[in-house]
Amino acid sequence: MTTRETAGTTLTEDDAARICAAADTCYPSLFDLYTRLHAAPELSRQEVTTSHLIAHELESSGFRVTREVGGYGVVAVLENGEGPTVMVRTDLDGLPIEEKTGLPYASSARGTLPGKGDVGVMHACGHDVHMTVLVGTARLLVSLRDRWRGTLVLVGQPAEEIGAGARAMIDDGLFTRFPRPDCALALHVSPSLAAGTVGIREGLFWAGCASLELLIRGVGGHGSRPHETKDPIVMAAETVLLLQTIVSREIDPVEPAVLTVGSIHGGTKGNIIPEEVLLQVNYRYFSPETDRRLRAAIERTARGVAVAAGVPEDRMPVVSEQYTGAPVRNEPELTRRLSSAFRAVLGRKNVLRVERFTYSDDFSLFGAIEPEIPLCYFLLGTSPPSQAGGWKRDVPGIHNPRFAPLPEPTITAGVKAMAAAALEALLGSSHHAEKP
Repeated sequence: MTTRETAGTTLTEDDAARICAAADTCYPSLFDLYTRLHAAPELSRQEVTTSHLIAHELESSGFRVTREVGGYGVVAVLENGEGPTVMVRTDLDGLPIEEKTGLPYASSARGTLPGKGDVGVMHACGHDVHMTVLVGTARLLVSLRDRWRGTLVLVGQPAEEIGAGARAMIDDGLFTRFPRPDCALALHVSPSLAAGTVGIREGLFWAGCASLELLIRGVGGHGSRPHETKDPIVMAAETVLLLQTIVSREIDPVEPAVLTVGSIHGGTKGNIIPEEVLLQVNYRYFSPETDRRLRAAIERTARGVAVAAGVPEDRMPVVSEQYTGAPVRNEPELTRRLSSAFRAVLGRKNVLRVERFTYSDDFSLFGAIEPEIPLCYFLLGTSPPSQAGGWKRDVPGIHNPRFAPLPEPTITAGVKAMAAAALEALLGSSHHAEKP
């Protein structure tokens, strides 16, 4: 074995070569798994078949697997002597989007969305890629057992798209029933990056997020007698417009923040003024102060519109929280080490430093359990490189019905990067951090 370490990483040149060769060799079977997952997505909290498939794949690789953790969550453990414990997480769920990619393995799956009924379902956020990479990483690290000591914990998390899965798994004993990790790793696809590349950033990376339901309540009546009502549709319209001034007029211009009203529902007929209108509001932030300001301004604005319209006190708006999650923060030292491991297997030009994103992911919750668990979260490029060698910016993004990752080299690059990262963490953690 070559003993000279690749600069900045504990991985040897032989480690990198073995990872790259194994990832290339197993790609055909991983592509088959990917197309199966892509064609059969399931909605959040409904990941029955998906979780069984991932559990079976991990069991076949030699892991001890526990099913139905925090819903349809999967936890796979492989112990290989004394050493660090490293967790790698994937998400399992699809989105209520009808696929329009035209791919031969496109999803035609249907699901039942609570409150909405029958909907098309698609892996429009790339969780099929994430799961495939996890399985490939499991296979590679089993084949590399002669090179590491410690414990691997592979997690298939349900309900990421509704921000509920990480909390559910933690509450169901993820860190008490199973080995508690010294660090936790995850990736996410990014169509803004070329397939074969990864993007990484130390510190704050992805935004915190809150999803609220804002119930605008009025006094209903006949459309011909509006003066006898308190019209919640008019109040909802005013509220939507005023909410759009919160970021521009109440948040420091140098502090990133996003506020979106993504859904509005109310009324049944043109000549009926309804009693209620429901708004679904989502906002993103990077600091606790911005989080507090946004939440307070949303509640104040909605109430102010109602007061101005003369709504009785017992019909004031009701704000209910559907989901909240902290920003994803990459632990700097861990991230620097893993970046070096990425370069060892992908080449320096394919490891890019990227800026912050206002996407969110409840992966952040895994690092928030005291004592805090260091996290590293990175991006995996999915788009065809342009003729100039950059990446296309006209490809559909995530949560789009036409989002279609380029399978190769996306999957092989993801497996190489995640396997290298996990191996680096297993080899290096004992030298950099003590177990809690």
